Amino acid sequence: MTKDEKRVILASSAGTIFEWYDFYLYGSLAAMIGAQFFSAFPEATRNVFALLAFAAGFLVRPFGALVFGRLGDIVGRKYTFLMTILIMGTSTFLVGLLPGYASIGWAAPIILIALRMLQGLALGGEYGGAVVYVAEHAPQDRRGYFTSWIQTTATLGLLMSLLVILACRSYLGEKDFADWGWRVPFLLSIFLLIISVYIRMQMEESPAFTKMKEEGRTSKAPLSEAFGQWKNAKFALIALLGLTAGQAVVWYTGQFYALFFLQNVLRVDLLTTNVLIAWALIIGTGGFVFFGSLSDRVGRKVIILAGCLIAAITYFPVFNYITATANPQLHKAHQSVEVVVIADAKNCSFQFNPTGTSKFTTACDIAKATLARSSVQYTTESKAGATETVVKIAGKEIHSYDASKLTGDEAKTVPAAFTKSVNDALGAAGYPVPGVANTEIVKTSGFFDIFRAQPLKLIVLLTFLIILVTMVYGPIAAALVELFPTRIRYTGMSLPYHIGNGWFGGLLPATAFAMSAEAGNIYTGLWYPIVIAVGTLIIGAIFVPENRNKDIFADDK
Repeated sequence: MTKDEKRVILASSAGTIFEWYDFYLYGSLAAMIGAQFFSAFPEATRNVFALLAFAAGFLVRPFGALVFGRLGDIVGRKYTFLMTILIMGTSTFLVGLLPGYASIGWAAPIILIALRMLQGLALGGEYGGAVVYVAEHAPQDRRGYFTSWIQTTATLGLLMSLLVILACRSYLGEKDFADWGWRVPFLLSIFLLIISVYIRMQMEESPAFTKMKEEGRTSKAPLSEAFGQWKNAKFALIALLGLTAGQAVVWYTGQFYALFFLQNVLRVDLLTTNVLIAWALIIGTGGFVFFGSLSDRVGRKVIILAGCLIAAITYFPVFNYITATANPQLHKAHQSVEVVVIADAKNCSFQFNPTGTSKFTTACDIAKATLARSSVQYTTESKAGATETVVKIAGKEIHSYDASKLTGDEAKTVPAAFTKSVNDALGAAGYPVPGVANTEIVKTSGFFDIFRAQPLKLIVLLTFLIILVTMVYGPIAAALVELFPTRIRYTGMSLPYHIGNGWFGGLLPATAFAMSAEAGNIYTGLWYPIVIAVGTLIIGAIFVPENRNKDIFADDK
């Protein structure tokens, strides 16, 4: 690799790492941000709103792809993704300065959501610009290797955000970090922004774009040319359904859902969860470059689809083993304790509540929600015409209640009594319950407190999930670049990538959790990534062309 080629990759990758760092900070600190900006609501509701504000950044990514993709194909690669880093970095810094709800009222959450949407728009334009810029500098036979360095940036950005948060928590202490210290990682991003802008100002425009512009062959209307003409639009559809949808769910399952599963389902503490994920990221990140380079020899398609296939086959046993290793007491209870909810099916709702405003008050809904919060495996027995809902735990029956019928002091005493009865019965049957020490659950005291069998096994399992991520993600940039001609490449590849990752992937944790809660099984949500991965495997095998030896400039005239 020449000095100039190294500089191109470093300049593109460094700025993109910083953008992902900015983006992931919010997700890692969503609960604390919710307490600051949505404090007008009860705790459960404000956490939902905080996560929805996080999701807003994902949902607007395709629109950012359209806006900045068009600019990139008209104005140029360099100045477009210089603009995206400025928007992202400034928005993140302002989150660190933004007063909370207690200071400025409703203006606080409104401004917060606006800043999150700006972050999402900027990210929608960043990735395509960085990938196209590197690909158009790369030798034809090493395009997968060169672009795979960009693929490491999302994982490295996540890792950087986790390490900065861990350092701040350790230095400031939990109380100060929750009160005001959570702002520090956001404020530190100003230094990353300055470095990124300086690096990108030194870059030259892509030679392929420069030559095309000098010859007057740039697209005047890249959106209509990319998506209004079937010869190009069909490749956008193929890219979405045959590549990025499956890549996205494998990527988000291996990184974000695994983190969510450990912390929220298995009740592993935040420090331990972050330490385990961080080590898996450190060990597995080299896979991006390995599989990117391998795709130059064997093809992009075969590696990506193989990753989807292996994920679909292994997710159930791997997550089951994660449970058995991280929280053995919970795993044993799942195997040995029978829990049944007996109710009239007409009184049971699908408790998917994306806005946090729906009220589930029936006795059946309350029973299921209480069990789901304790990660209990249960079945539902439908009993037509039943006037009561009964939770049967290892033979012990507990009657649920209808919240809409409670008044006065009953509204406080009855729910508390029901929850206590359920927890007491679960604890007596063998389930881990809140307030009772669980000595079997995995725990680390620091970043290097991992050299014991339990955390090491978990790091191996999590690293396996990261390796699957690198299989599907390492070659994807080169595969997408090779589907579109230079004149519309930035626009054409950005939209399917960000619909796949922003929508199919970004909504995975919430969707998977809702499915698991409805079924009474903590693993049911895994069907979401499995079905999409298998769909991508089938569509990709039939329709995606193998273009690793393609001259990506040959069809521009």
